[in-house]
Amino acid sequence: MVIKPLTPRLSVAPQLTVDDIARVARSGYRSIICNRPDEESPDQPSADDIRAAAQAAGLAFAYIPAISGALTDANASAMRSALETLPAPTLAYCRSGARAEKLAQMAGLLDDPAEADTCDVLIVGGGSAGIATAASILKRRRGIRLTILDPSEMHYYQPGWTMVGAGIFGPDFTRRAQADLIPRGARWIRESAAEFHPEERQVTLGDGRRIGYQVLIVCPGISLDWGAIPGLTETLGQNGVTSNYRFDLAPYTNRLVQQFSGGRALFTQPVMPIKCAGAPQKAMYLSCHRWERMGMLARTNVQFHTAGTALFGVPTYVPPLMAYVERYGIDLAFGSKLVEIDGPAQTAIFERSDGEGTRRVAERFDMIHVVPPQVAPEFIRTSPLAAPSGFVEVDEATLRHPRYPEIFALGDSCSASNAKTAAAARKQAPIVAVNALAALDGKPPVATYNGYGSCPLTVEAGKIVLAEFGYGGKLLPTFPRWLIDGTRPSRLAWLLKDTILPPVYWHGMLKGREWMVKPQMIAAGQTT
Repeated sequence: MVIKPLTPRLSVAPQLTVDDIARVARSGYRSIICNRPDEESPDQPSADDIRAAAQAAGLAFAYIPAISGALTDANASAMRSALETLPAPTLAYCRSGARAEKLAQMAGLLDDPAEADTCDVLIVGGGSAGIATAASILKRRRGIRLTILDPSEMHYYQPGWTMVGAGIFGPDFTRRAQADLIPRGARWIRESAAEFHPEERQVTLGDGRRIGYQVLIVCPGISLDWGAIPGLTETLGQNGVTSNYRFDLAPYTNRLVQQFSGGRALFTQPVMPIKCAGAPQKAMYLSCHRWERMGMLARTNVQFHTAGTALFGVPTYVPPLMAYVERYGIDLAFGSKLVEIDGPAQTAIFERSDGEGTRRVAERFDMIHVVPPQVAPEFIRTSPLAAPSGFVEVDEATLRHPRYPEIFALGDSCSASNAKTAAAARKQAPIVAVNALAALDGKPPVATYNGYGSCPLTVEAGKIVLAEFGYGGKLLPTFPRWLIDGTRPSRLAWLLKDTILPPVYWHGMLKGREWMVKPQMIAAGQTT
């Protein structure tokens, strides 16, 4: 089902099926028009079938059949009358969508300046940050005109890919149809953003259209630059080269680890920032634990090559991690950046920096888990919204742009110095929601963000070091120390990761249920 928005009140689509109707309702549409005569094709559902499904989903329905190639003024007049009386927004359909669009044009609905494509709140990005923020806004203010821009057909629970790579989750556990997750009342345009025009309060879409807004929220995520490492793209998924940073490759990680019979296993971490800075280590520790149980660890040389100078950015968590480095016999290589890979020869080239300068070193491998360099999306890096880092510039407390007070950003694409994790986005979403609504009302921000992020470091199957911290590395534990001591490996923290967090994500965060992340409000007289 491919929907083409024409105006804020009308979109068109090809032939709908009965199974499509629930998705149409979840996407925020309130009525359906059928422009295709019954029995035009032997396999099409009847208008009565679609009407019944629409009414069951709480949608209004109108049947305005029109013959392809013989559209009449009467058809156009009926279309105009229906759109004046049906609750908006409306989805009209025919065989391909073209007939419905032509009728809208004949009815003069596409030439009306009042129909200029605009909304109250425009959210660029329909990942975890975008959908959570949309849901939080709509929970607080029903009837707001909120639009989400995102071209994706599928939505992924990316924190689960570490567990897929370890054989704990199946890959399908981490994905759902995007249409099933768009909050009711939101309009979803399946297009990407291409260019920002903040002075005009407009965004150009990938197809060339423009959409206006009163408040803009930017959260399209981070770009994984696989092509920055010569030889990597063409060898991923073969020759022992894998990465849990892609849905289709995490199962390959599982197979490689399961079938490993000893040898050299390399794990890499690029220059910061990256999403979930602990993920490269998680893959390594879980692999080592499996090899330990298989009796294979003694026959394996495990190396961790990180471009950084420390095992983890918050010193408090380094000692418990080092205990596992020693237990698994991992060789640490700091200041070691992967710069090239020869898959068929199973050789990785690293650029190493130390007190003697920089040199290139070749390392043979039997398997290698690669984490690619990561950058802000190009359309953000080249935009007026960008900070020197390339990410959307924001005030670290309010997540508002310093030069454009009607623009906010969160998640992996904003310039705040917090760790780029799903837990951070979960905390940021309600803060941006209330601040965006305040901006819509012409008021200053009302909530503040302390930089909270969380990294459940899976040091073995069944135990996790639960790192929780904010700006400057300040520890921000959610639970009392007697329940979960984040500085020690914990079975309860594993239960949190394995059993509790996935439903919290799907049924809490993406539904606007702000369990344990209610926004911290700015006290009267307090400045940020």
